[in-house]
Amino acid sequence: KTVPFVPISGWNGDNMLEDSDNMKWFKGWSVERKEGNASGKTLIAALDAILPPTRPTDKALRLPLQDVYKIGGIGTVPVGRVETGIIKPGMVVTFAPNPVTTEVKSVEMHHEALTEALPG
Repeated sequence: KTVPFVPISGWNGDNMLEDSDNMKWFKGWSVERKEGNASGKTLIAALDAILPPTRPTDKALRLPLQDVYKIGGIGTVPVGRVETGIIKPGMVVTFAPNPVTTEVKSVEMHHEALTEALPG
């Protein structure tokens, strides 16, 4: 009831973007959830019905470090993904387990500066 079953044929394109006459037995899919029910007949409709997860931006900042680079002229650059909270330039953060406190100079993703980074 919470996961749609959609029979498809990628070879023939059946039930991918439009409902197929080759699968007349298939009456459609439906899912029940507290946010509201959804139904359809195609794979694209089932994908569109997926609700994005809620991002925990109201919790404390947690950013597990993936790597740390020391770049001459720039300084130490920690790299990771925000799991909870928000990080912005100018914030004062403390790294654990050894309590190192510093100010965030910039936030970047794929060499583009961001005003803030959210979970995900």
